[in-house]
Amino acid sequence: MSTKPRGCRHRTLPVLLILSALAPLPAAAHFQTLIPSTDMVSPETGTEIGIDLRFTHPMANGPVMEMGVPTRFGVLAGGEHRDLKASLQPVTVEGRTTYQTRYRFKAPADHVFYIEPAPYWEPAEGKMIVHYTKVVVDAFEAEEGWDALVGFPVEIEPLVRPYGLWTGNSFRGIVRRDGEPVPFAEVEVEYLNSDGAVAVPAGPFATQVIKADGNGVFSYTMPRAGWWGFAALVEGATPMTAPTGESVPVELGGLIWVRTVDME
Repeated sequence: MSTKPRGCRHRTLPVLLILSALAPLPAAAHFQTLIPSTDMVSPETGTEIGIDLRFTHPMANGPVMEMGVPTRFGVLAGGEHRDLKASLQPVTVEGRTTYQTRYRFKAPADHVFYIEPAPYWEPAEGKMIVHYTKVVVDAFEAEEGWDALVGFPVEIEPLVRPYGLWTGNSFRGIVRRDGEPVPFAEVEVEYLNSDGAVAVPAGPFATQVIKADGNGVFSYTMPRAGWWGFAALVEGATPMTAPTGESVPVELGGLIWVRTVDME
């Protein structure tokens, strides 16, 4: 004779519905994107590129978040900085402000494009976010200057040339704060899943999390072709004033984007 309490079957469905509602959605980290139309330029491919800038969740393919007017936008090439902020054009995506620009290359050099975005208020986390972001584009196979530092408060120094990478290559870098390595820094990694082709089976798959070693060095092997973002996160030393008027902590991020290509 069964000892199962009466009514147990009738309670199963509501319990399952509750558990389903409580199940976490795929985790989504904030990433400032800085994506050029290509990471290598030659006369054969054309000497002009487009650059797209958004604040979003790359692996989740959105949503897009509002960007204020960037504090800085420029390029470092041949040891010289060039201010490109005036070239930025606001573009509305999903009802939010993003930016685009175009750039024409004139001489061989590795070009480090970079942005210091306006601080972003994240009420859900009770903090301001500033992600100092860069990407390297090689012009005419110069292959020099790809490891040049912009001089951000927090920045990733690449230890692997950040272009000409095959799928399955490993990317290594040093997390630096005010120029000094950050021991055991936390680095978040996301794939730019722009077409939504990659299904995320569970939250931890959306944002990969790795820690640097005692010298601030980290490594990650990229399993799929496309753009990969690496974000080294530290807490800012000075609080900021939120739109609510209160003093809140600041998340500083040093980001770099690299692209991998499948072997034919």
